[in-house]
Amino acid sequence: MPAVESASLAAVFKALSDPTRVRLLRYLADSESGTACACHLPGALGISQPTLSFHMKKLHDAGLVTRDKRGRWVHYTVVRERLAQARGFLDVAPGAGACC
Repeated sequence: MPAVESASLAAVFKALSDPTRVRLLRYLADSESGTACACHLPGALGISQPTLSFHMKKLHDAGLVTRDKRGRWVHYTVVRERLAQARGFLDVAPGAGACC
């Protein structure tokens, strides 16, 4: 695996290493069309607005979500292709590439 690809994949797993970010991503993925307004997320997950902003930035920087400003609110959408890359890495068959 090329270094750039492994660094990109590591950023995804690093972003997913926090329980709040996992909950946020699951909430978005389960929502209709994988999109939710930032105005609904703090109440739905029991977190503050600053906490939401911090964690959504981490998910965005890892390429797991996109953001779209609509009026005064931001809507976040799951990047399913990015999740598929992580899932594909985890689906590697046991023993694949083993030398012994």
